[in-house]
Amino acid sequence: MNETLSIVIYVVIGLAVIGSVAALLVRTRRMPKGMYPTTRDADDQPGGSTAVLDRPGTAEPGTDTAVTVPDDLRDLEEAPAEPQAPALETPEPVQGRLARLRARLSKSNNALGKALLALLSSDKIDEDVWEEIEETLLLADLGTEPTMELVDALRERVRISGSRDPQEVRGMLREELIKLVDPTMDRSLAVERHADKPSVVMVVGVNGVGKTTTVGKLARVLVAEDKDVLLGAADTFRAAAAEQLATWGQRVGVPTVRSDVDGADPASVAFEAVKAGIDGEVDTVLIDTAGRLQNKVGLMDELGKVKRVIEKQAEVDEVLLVLDATTGQNGLTQAKVFAEVVNITGIVLTKLDGTAKGGIVVAIQRTLGVPVKLVGLGEGPDDLAPFDAEEFVDALLS
Repeated sequence: MNETLSIVIYVVIGLAVIGSVAALLVRTRRMPKGMYPTTRDADDQPGGSTAVLDRPGTAEPGTDTAVTVPDDLRDLEEAPAEPQAPALETPEPVQGRLARLRARLSKSNNALGKALLALLSSDKIDEDVWEEIEETLLLADLGTEPTMELVDALRERVRISGSRDPQEVRGMLREELIKLVDPTMDRSLAVERHADKPSVVMVVGVNGVGKTTTVGKLARVLVAEDKDVLLGAADTFRAAAAEQLATWGQRVGVPTVRSDVDGADPASVAFEAVKAGIDGEVDTVLIDTAGRLQNKVGLMDELGKVKRVIEKQAEVDEVLLVLDATTGQNGLTQAKVFAEVVNITGIVLTKLDGTAKGGIVVAIQRTLGVPVKLVGLGEGPDDLAPFDAEEFVDALLS
């Protein structure tokens, strides 16, 4: 019995010794060569495991330091590509736009021309027909005085000629409409650089007429004519107005002067824009102003202030009033109020493709004595073109 117990004890001791040796061997095998469980030196980064791999370049000579790269790269992330500057757009030549714009105008406004031609070409033109012609012209926002002038002139010419031929009647109507639109008005834009200063163009108008968009499109018109342009974001009240204008400028490589402060003084921004234009020797500085409500006296006074501050450095060559053609006669009220605050030199008529009230062109010019210089006929970036009296009338009658 004692002999058996002794054997068991020896076996247990033997197993314990073998287990200890095996554990020591496994521990030694798991410790990578070059690692050490000691205190870090002064150059090591704190934190993490105390088992630190030797730094690259410190391995002993002859040590294999090659890194194995897996053949399957699907799980590896690609390094992000560096952002590229957006390609600059090339605006369409101004002359190339006229035919396309005329086509759009004829499609949207030819109801006026067709109605007039149908009435004038009828077998019998009596008083009822002339009353219908008057009503058609008034609904087209031609205005009372221009309407009476046109009707009286046509009545006299039709009476004398006695003609009912559609082509002859169309010729008479065309001539009389062109007279009303007045091709003798100077519709050129004062955008040529002076000897030592740029020309300055202020763009004004109420909210919602597409004023900031018009400034961006006008910049494209000038770039297409090889002008060096700078934009001034003086509409500091409408959210994102400066960002919108800057985006327009970036697309054609035109810089924008803006304030980083919401609600900054518009006159200050306009002043800095003109100053930058003078320093940069640009041809034209376009100033976008806030879309002010015409019945807010304080805001209208501030618009006058912007103009006065600009004129401390350079003359304001153009003040363009942007009007929405769809507002009709309401646009005349806006025009009158703006004309009292700043000297309006020209009208930009937007959204003319969305209305059959083409007569507003005549009414505005008669009211202000100021020409329509530009028309917008679409949402495209190059859907802005110089106004031409004959092209406009031909589009109405096509």
